[in-house]
Amino acid sequence: MTNNRISLHYLGLAGAIALGTILRFWHLDLKPLWMDEVITSIFSLGKNYHDLPLDVVFPLKKVQEIFTFNQGVSCSEIATNISTQSTHPPLFFCAMYGWLSWMSPLGTEWVAKLRSLPALFGVATIPAIYWLTRISFSKSTGIIAALIMATSPFAVYLSQEARHYTAPMFFITLSLIGLMQIQRDILERSRISLPIWFLWTIINSIALYIHYFFALALIAEVVTLILVIHQQKIDIFITKKIYLSLLISISTVVISFTPWLIITFNHVQRSETNWLPTPTIISPIYQTVINLVLMLIVLPVENQQLIIAIISVCLMILCLIWLVPIIFTGLKILQKRNKTNLSTKTLLIFTSLVILEFFIITYLFNKDITVVPRYHFIYYPSFCTLLAAIISIKQTFKHQKLVSKIIIISIISCIFVVANLAFQKPFQPDNVAQKMNLEPATPLMLVTGYGSYQDVALGLSFALALKPLRNTDNLVSQSDSLAFIDNKPNLSAFWHQLSQLTIPATPKLNLWIVGPGMRRRDYQPKIKLSGQTVCNIDPTQHYRLGIPYQLYRCSQISTRQEGIGKRKQG
Repeated sequence: MTNNRISLHYLGLAGAIALGTILRFWHLDLKPLWMDEVITSIFSLGKNYHDLPLDVVFPLKKVQEIFTFNQGVSCSEIATNISTQSTHPPLFFCAMYGWLSWMSPLGTEWVAKLRSLPALFGVATIPAIYWLTRISFSKSTGIIAALIMATSPFAVYLSQEARHYTAPMFFITLSLIGLMQIQRDILERSRISLPIWFLWTIINSIALYIHYFFALALIAEVVTLILVIHQQKIDIFITKKIYLSLLISISTVVISFTPWLIITFNHVQRSETNWLPTPTIISPIYQTVINLVLMLIVLPVENQQLIIAIISVCLMILCLIWLVPIIFTGLKILQKRNKTNLSTKTLLIFTSLVILEFFIITYLFNKDITVVPRYHFIYYPSFCTLLAAIISIKQTFKHQKLVSKIIIISIISCIFVVANLAFQKPFQPDNVAQKMNLEPATPLMLVTGYGSYQDVALGLSFALALKPLRNTDNLVSQSDSLAFIDNKPNLSAFWHQLSQLTIPATPKLNLWIVGPGMRRRDYQPKIKLSGQTVCNIDPTQHYRLGIPYQLYRCSQISTRQEGIGKRKQG
């Protein structure tokens, strides 16, 4: 009987992993690459921004050539590219390069392959969260946590991003496992396990080279450990050994990160980090609550008909009203029980400290990181573990259907995420491309003004989404092109350089200008391009989605027409 229970237990874990794998790899290439994913692809393919065709006209049909794998690039070369042209640690990009090297040739499925490593890290987090919850509470609670992680729309969303969010989330989970094991060794066995401390130190050292935000998790873990130890009655000799071990561990992590420390300070000061909005007084509070809800349920709201958006919001609010009493009563029960009190307290302190760090960054440095859902991955493992423990307690108190309800809600939410109806890509490259392709029979040119390489990546995301919409076998699309023009030191230089570009010779042309930082009045009413081409602004085709983009309708004029025009002006 015992063997059967063990078999069923691990069968349940295997089922959670299988379900999570299906949800993460389902339609992995359906959504368009957005700006940040384009940035990931450039560095992960062994390239840098100097390899991009800047300030020249480039055929749209050849945009795929930019995203080819560059053989023979070392991790140190990738780290050099990252240090000068990005604002991230290098390890994730080195891992991505190695992964793509193993999967090359990339072929037409290169987007799915690009996103597959983050998806695998997302899958790996499922057994990791099981182990964290198992040592914190119980084996059965671990299965519930694995199911929550497997079906969380938030976790699935992160797993389908070609970005470094699931990798640090996986390492945060491992680090929390180390923290809980260290704490258990101290309080239950009155001993220091050097192998556990060593592994915890190694995990923390690696994770800092994956994502800077891991530092927030590490600080929260250290403070949590100190607070919990301080509240317990521990022998003075053991206490001294604890603080000595902690000092050695943190010193080792800091020393291991020293080679990248100066680069980190330079990254913090770069303009690419200044895009976060200035907070209002209460916005970080309600944004954090919203992001907590989105970890469990997300319904179609973005770019939906008003009635659909209203229904979705109402259903999500009802779900919140239903869950809040369950969570609070469950937490009270967990804190009252001797077996669960310490783990609950530890995870609650850690979660609260990370959220407090978010608020400190937001209010003290005027950078509202609470507005970005994906950044909340830092405390999601602890939130997931606590939620599983709450559900497990409720199961004991005759709430047998609670797990099923939450999993069903989560799976439905995941379907919306995978279908690109929720957690849509920022700047919505697919929608922008649809608008730009309003006249498929007319040649098209996409021009992006850039003040930073992020603007170039944004323009490339639009070009990638636009290319499948333009029939490459059609003679019209053979004239489609794109260009990236430096808009520094001012817009006058941008317009002048645009007028000097050699453009495809075609009687008619739809010119789309993407102008990061531009206002509607900054777009000139008429532009003269090379080859006797004149472009007139179409005031009905101006859009803004974080950045503005404007249509100009261009046509060639003959030398005779130009001479007549000049005589009329005279």
